[in-house]
Amino acid sequence: MANMEALVQRLEKAVLRLETIGSSAGSEVGFSDVSSPYVEAFDEILAGPVATYYKISKELGGDVEKHADMVNEALKFQRGFLVMASQCQQPPQAELTQLLQPLSSKIMQIQEFREKNRGSSQFNHLSAISESILGLGWLAVAPKPGPYVKEMMDAAMFYTNRILKEYKDTDKKHVEWVKAYISFWTELQAYIKANHTTGLLWNKNGRIALASCSAPASGGAPPPPPGPPPPSVPSPASKDDTSVSRSALFAELNKGTDITSRLKHVPDSNKTHKNPALRSAGGTSVSGPKPFKAASPTVKPANKKGPPVLELQGKKWMVENQENASNLVIQDTELKQVVYVYKCAHSTVTVKGKINSITVDNCKKLGLVFDDVVGIVEVINSRDVKIQVLGKVPTISVNKTDGCHIYLSKDSLSCEVISAKSSEMNILIPEKDDFVECPVPEQFKTVWNGEKLVTTVTEISG
Repeated sequence: MANMEALVQRLEKAVLRLETIGSSAGSEVGFSDVSSPYVEAFDEILAGPVATYYKISKELGGDVEKHADMVNEALKFQRGFLVMASQCQQPPQAELTQLLQPLSSKIMQIQEFREKNRGSSQFNHLSAISESILGLGWLAVAPKPGPYVKEMMDAAMFYTNRILKEYKDTDKKHVEWVKAYISFWTELQAYIKANHTTGLLWNKNGRIALASCSAPASGGAPPPPPGPPPPSVPSPASKDDTSVSRSALFAELNKGTDITSRLKHVPDSNKTHKNPALRSAGGTSVSGPKPFKAASPTVKPANKKGPPVLELQGKKWMVENQENASNLVIQDTELKQVVYVYKCAHSTVTVKGKINSITVDNCKKLGLVFDDVVGIVEVINSRDVKIQVLGKVPTISVNKTDGCHIYLSKDSLSCEVISAKSSEMNILIPEKDDFVECPVPEQFKTVWNGEKLVTTVTEISG
C-alpha cells in the first residue's frame, strides 16, 4: 500500500512538471535530453515550487495567470539551456550573448507586461515577478551567480510583503502563491550553490554550442541579462567597412604599451600649460579640436491625453484623465472592488462605502476622500495629493510623490504609513474639532553600533 502511494505521488509530480514546462525544452535547442545530474536537479525544482506557483497562478486567474504563462516560457528556455550546457563547451562571450537573447526577450516581455498593467488589481503580484525575474539571468553571471539570485529575490520582498499584508486574513490562496514563488528562488539559490557555485558549469569535453541551435526568440533582440563584459579580442573582419574599422581598432588597443611607441616626446619648453610665454605669444599655439558643443535637446512630442473616464470595468473603478472635476463620486461599491485613479489633475474623487483598495497614479493636485478600505491605499508618481480617511484603512503607501497630506480619522489612527522616495509629507491627526499637522521625516542617520546598523531620524528633519 505504501509503495502504491509513493507511485501515485511520483505520477502527480510528473504531471505537474509536464504542465509547467510543457514539452522537452532541450529538444528546442537541438540537443537530446539525456540524463544529466544538474538537469535532473533543476527538474526537481520545476516539479516542486515552480509547479505549485504555476498551479496557484492559474487558480487566481487574471493578470497573474497571464504573467505565469510568460514565466513558464522563460523557465522552459532555462531548462533547455541547461541541457545544452551539460553537453557543450562554453562558447565565446559574443556567441553566449546570442544564445541568451531569447531569454532576454522573455524577461523583457514579463517586465513590460507589468508596466502596461499598472492599474491591475493584481499589480503587487506582477511587480513581485517583474522585480525579481532578472534573476534568471544567472546563466551569464560569474563568479557569484548565487548571491546575484538572492539579490533579485530580495527585490521582490517589498511587493510580496504587501500581498501577505493585504490577503493574510481574507484569501489564503494569495499567501500560498507568495510562499511558492519565494520557495522557487530559495531552492534555485541552493541548486546554484550545489551545481554552479562560480558560474554555469559547461561540459569541457562536449561539442561546440552554436547560436543557431538556440530556441527562437520571440520579438526583437533586447540586451542580454547582466553578465561579465566581453573580452578584449578582435572581432572577425567582415566585408562591411564598419566591422573592418572595429577590428583594426581592437588590434591597435591590444598592442598595450606598444601603442605609444610611435608618439613623439614633447619637451616642457613647448608645452603651453607649463610655459605662459607660449600662451601669450599667440602665433605658436597649435590649433586642435574645437570644444565639444552640446547638441540641441530633442523635444519629444507630448503624449496625447485620452478622454476622461469614470466607469466600473469588471471589479475595477477606472478614473482617468479627469481635470478640474471637483464632484467625482463613486458609490454603490462592493468589498471586492478596487479604484484606480490615473492622470487626474485639479480634481476631487470621493469613494463611498467599503472597498478593497485604492491606487492613485501619476496625478497632480488631487483630493481623495473615502470611507473604508480593507486593503491598501497607494499613491505613486504624483504631486500635491490630499487624502482624507472618513472610516478605517490599515495601510497607506506613498512612493515617488512630492507633497502628500493625509488626514486620518479617529478610527484610522492605527494606520501604517509607508513612504519611499517622497518629500513634503504630512499626517494630520484629529484633535477636538481640528487637526494637528505632523511632518513625516525625510532625512535619516545610520550608524554601525558594532553589531548592526541603527537608523534614526535626524533632528533637522522635523
